[in-house]
Amino acid sequence: MGKAFNISLAAFAATGSFLFGYDSGVMTDVIASENFLEYFHTDKGSAIIGAINSTFSGGAVFGSLMGGLTMDRFGRRKTIMIGALIALVGSILQAAAQNLAMILVGRIIAGWAVGLLSMSVPVYQSECAHPRIRGLIVGLAQQMIGVGFIVSTWVGYGSAHAYGSLGQFQWRFPLAFQAAPALMLVCGIMFFPESPRHLMEKDREDEAMRVIRKLHFDGTNEDWIQKEFHEIKTTIAAEKAMTIPGWRIMFTVPQWRTRLMHGVAVQVFTQFTGINVIGYYQTQMYEALGIVGNRALLVAGIYNCVGPLANLIFITLMIDRVGRRRPLLWGTAAIAIALICESAINSRIDKANPDHGLSIGGVFFIFCVTVIFSWSWGPISWVYMSEVMPMQIRARGNAFATGIGNWLVSTFWAQVSPIALKELEWKFYFLFVAWDILVTIPVVFFFFKETKQMSLEEIDLLFGERSLGALPKDLDKGDIIQAEAHGVDEKSA
Repeated sequence: MGKAFNISLAAFAATGSFLFGYDSGVMTDVIASENFLEYFHTDKGSAIIGAINSTFSGGAVFGSLMGGLTMDRFGRRKTIMIGALIALVGSILQAAAQNLAMILVGRIIAGWAVGLLSMSVPVYQSECAHPRIRGLIVGLAQQMIGVGFIVSTWVGYGSAHAYGSLGQFQWRFPLAFQAAPALMLVCGIMFFPESPRHLMEKDREDEAMRVIRKLHFDGTNEDWIQKEFHEIKTTIAAEKAMTIPGWRIMFTVPQWRTRLMHGVAVQVFTQFTGINVIGYYQTQMYEALGIVGNRALLVAGIYNCVGPLANLIFITLMIDRVGRRRPLLWGTAAIAIALICESAINSRIDKANPDHGLSIGGVFFIFCVTVIFSWSWGPISWVYMSEVMPMQIRARGNAFATGIGNWLVSTFWAQVSPIALKELEWKFYFLFVAWDILVTIPVVFFFFKETKQMSLEEIDLLFGERSLGALPKDLDKGDIIQAEAHGVDEKSA
């Protein structure tokens, strides 16, 4: 089956990323509904709105960390299925909410599901991907996040036209729609194979070989298939020989601690682009530019289409050619410039009588942020995080990086942003600009490594010595690795 099946597997697994995008984006239109605000006795700039979004992100923190346990125990596929089942429960609670407590609990459960899916889908894709197209394969996660945002916006925009006795339809139907992709994922994911690296870790070698052939064999690359199988087998054997269970090992082995920090950093820096703040509160930003009502929803719908289109161009034509570091560097600089321009325009807007030209300019630079993000941090954050983790901590490492680096930081911004946008107005953007210039660019330039078109086992060597000693350059010498590992066991004894 080869490449076509590999891409099909990654695209279907990315239904979990679609849920991520939809669940994150749906509240943009829900909180713009006057019926929703009246029903829950709140307004757009209140702490309650911040709490609705931050509880979602807070739930995702715990969901991500949970994935570190379920992925090692039950595998990649079953973890994705568990996340989809939890998402079904969350969507039902939100759509049927009768009070604020019910919708908050529903958002926490939905966040729990999305946290689980956001860390497990890229790992599953990465472990199944051919090195030459891993950027495309894992980039599909970001692509489907964007598609989820698109669908959430247009579902919300269409629902917003319900009035009178159907007023609650404005927000109940968008929240209920979350159940559709969750149900599809539950029913379909088990028809796809488990990750070959997880199978190898569980000593199911024959099954792992069948999966590798199904994913990558094209009729002419038998030597590569055998080499890939042997690299996976010997690397996992070496890691098993010196690894102990638990989370502490990630922090005590220097090489693994370094790689874990790379994964955490790439997720933290993604949040400090400000992209999720725009995703959650863009209608509030448009109102500051004098664009209100259904016009704001329409602009939000167009915005949510632009990012995925840019992302599709990047992952299909560029990511596996230009690599990881360069797009992150110029993307950070370009986002900082766009936010400075956005802040300058906002500082000149007269809310009582906004200038049409300035309003268009403000929308333009918000759109610039999503395009630049889609050509840099959007897809690369998931690709790089999933690449740099070694097999023995890949589940827990990605769980920690996603839960702490992505969702915990997202929880903070989700809570403070509506208040900050109200109180600080245009000055708020400079918080992101300062971080990007003073922290993100220096760290990426001096510490991040280029990983394009390398196998996951070659990336192990890129990061230098393991705690059992340097791996030999020729990973085909499995007897050497086993001998080294045995020697470590004798010393420890």
